[in-house]
Amino acid sequence: MSVTESRSSETAMNETLRPDADFQRFLQEGRFMIQRGRSSGRYHFYPRAIEPGTGNDDLEWVPASGLGTVYSTTVVRTRPPAPSYNVVLVDLAEGPRMMSRVEGLAPEAVAIGMAVRARIVNEGALAFVVFDPA
Repeated sequence: MSVTESRSSETAMNETLRPDADFQRFLQEGRFMIQRGRSSGRYHFYPRAIEPGTGNDDLEWVPASGLGTVYSTTVVRTRPPAPSYNVVLVDLAEGPRMMSRVEGLAPEAVAIGMAVRARIVNEGALAFVVFDPA
């Protein structure tokens, strides 16, 4: 194998093993996508190259419903004048759990068991999934 072929092979492998870049690209396009194992049918978040528990590499990107339930919440209190904010764990309708924040109400008003809906926001060069009360 030549040096050029080796570099091409490494580049292709790195692109395959960059699911976080794919996730960010989907968000930049305004699409909330999560991974699902083709053989197991199980959904996964955070993006990865192989399926946890099985080692299968047959993960595919599928649209997330955007619906979820707050599993856990905490209020991060900051020094004034910066406002306090919440950090939540949300159980997505598809099964995975993700960390985010709930917007549209006071941080103290976010409650465990609250139904939420995902929304994509852009902050600088990155896009994020945040949630609003459903």
